[in-house]
Amino acid sequence: MGANFAYKNTRDLEFILQEWLPTEQIFSYDQFAGYYSKDDVKSILDPILKFSKEVVEPVNEAGINNPSKFVDGKVISPPGMGDLFRKLQQEGWGTSNISDEEGAMVLPHILYAMIWEMIGAANPCLTPYIQLTDGAARLIQTFGDEKLKEMFLPKMMDGSWSGTMCLTEPSAGSDVGDLLSKAYQTDDPRIFKIKGTKIFITGGDNDFTENIIHMFLGRVEGAKPGTGGISLFIVPKYWVNDDGSLEDNDVITTGIEHKMGLKGSITASLSFGDNDKCRGWLLGVNPLQNDGVGAGMAQMFQMMNLARLDTGLEALSMITNGYYNARDYCAERVQGRPFTNPKAGRVPIINHEDIKRTLLMGKAHMEAIRAMIYKTFFAFDVRHCDPDPEIRQKANNLIEVATPLCKAYSSDESWWLLGEAIQAYGGYGYMNEYPISQIACDSKIYSIWEGTNFIQSLDLVGRKWTMGKGQVFAEFMQYIQDLYVNNKGNETFAKEFLVLGAALEAYREIQSCMQEFKTQRPGMIPLYSRRILTATAQLYAGSLILDQALLADKRAKEIGPEHYDYEFYYGKVAAARYYLLNVVPNVVNTAAILKNADTSAIDIPVGAFEY
Repeated sequence: MGANFAYKNTRDLEFILQEWLPTEQIFSYDQFAGYYSKDDVKSILDPILKFSKEVVEPVNEAGINNPSKFVDGKVISPPGMGDLFRKLQQEGWGTSNISDEEGAMVLPHILYAMIWEMIGAANPCLTPYIQLTDGAARLIQTFGDEKLKEMFLPKMMDGSWSGTMCLTEPSAGSDVGDLLSKAYQTDDPRIFKIKGTKIFITGGDNDFTENIIHMFLGRVEGAKPGTGGISLFIVPKYWVNDDGSLEDNDVITTGIEHKMGLKGSITASLSFGDNDKCRGWLLGVNPLQNDGVGAGMAQMFQMMNLARLDTGLEALSMITNGYYNARDYCAERVQGRPFTNPKAGRVPIINHEDIKRTLLMGKAHMEAIRAMIYKTFFAFDVRHCDPDPEIRQKANNLIEVATPLCKAYSSDESWWLLGEAIQAYGGYGYMNEYPISQIACDSKIYSIWEGTNFIQSLDLVGRKWTMGKGQVFAEFMQYIQDLYVNNKGNETFAKEFLVLGAALEAYREIQSCMQEFKTQRPGMIPLYSRRILTATAQLYAGSLILDQALLADKRAKEIGPEHYDYEFYYGKVAAARYYLLNVVPNVVNTAAILKNADTSAIDIPVGAFEY
């Protein structure tokens, strides 16, 4: 069974950081000034590219050939996973990057994300361990008191301990408010006895860290029902005593899931408090002293929002690595003769029209999604570091709108794009000896993680459209409108801006239709919300990749066809053309579908599905 990290260079990432986005703004912030500059980008990314190929990918290969196991009540991780986890943590590529201590040398979010795009492509099974430990540590850093920070953060940062988020239960998945996990007061107002069962817990157990710190959602006995009464607890696998010693905390792994992909990453079922000896530290307000209202969901959403963007990043890494693998295979595979010259000799299949279309489709989606995701990570750095509160707020508004797009669009598209990459291989794509089938299997979970993509779509149309009385989304749309108005006369991209303008008008019709549905036929909102999220992402990503093409076209004309970078810029222009002329028209199509207001999916009786 094969695994292959097929990134050859970091040129497109460099383009985003050094040419397209105004990252001098980021590198000028006090937190980064003196440590990094735009000129340092390649010297950071290139070694990670090499490290991903030589060190990270082999551990993924080992995990494919020796997947996680559960034997006699204990988990067995793939060989090398623990060593790699600790290496990344100790060398500063993992959780230690969250440090907010004065003078701490941390990376900007956008550069850190690019590093993890490559590491994630090389070993997607490793990524969740780091990201979940990072997220859990951030929650403790934000909401924990000094004692909790001193107790947990150092060992989470150096790789001694890992972290998880524990939400899902057998009877409560997406509907978290129905969870049954309970917390009971003890003599110490900060410590509660914990009882409950959690399933699908990524990284829920391992055999390579000394402790696992679970961020556990539960309801304090007596708190309000629903999401409002939920609280967040730090529940370690092993209880940490005041002297730093560890003792059993009655957290039991009852099994691990048998998955279609990411088999080197453990997904566990956990039982807390079977022997009435599980304890957890409450983070934030005690709901019994707050009219029964807990702070758990609001706290967890801090972790989940970044986790959603990270999930989109992981899907992007699968799209990109799948495209790169298909590109390399098609360049080597000799079969068939040119359609326009059947008497010529056989050629590599990358020369055939349909294969070139398949590859350009993958490249266009990859670059459009990359633009969308890294624009959002750029906003994270602005929100975190900029001294101007108005600028920080604008960055926050973009993050709010773009997060469901980045998570859902990239993870929805990855599945069928990787299916097209398999198709480019022909029969070999279906074989385990080639990497593309494994990449596809690994990618499917991302549309389900961190709130299914249907939930993301409801967040978009139900919340993001109406934030700030609609002003936040209007500001988001204004960026696209301004790009269109300022460039619609560009002769080089006349067709592309015509499509963008039509898509903008169609999107207004989409919003108008949904407003009508909201007041007259509310069942139409969940029926069409996922299509609307896709159309929103296509409109936005299309504007971003077209903005990149304007710059790339200018650069190409400046350097000329003989320059070594000419084909890179030409490829950027071609990808944007393809995306605008073949993908963005779906926005217009979606508006037409909404105006037809087909209700057949609502009207069909459930019994009809029996036939």
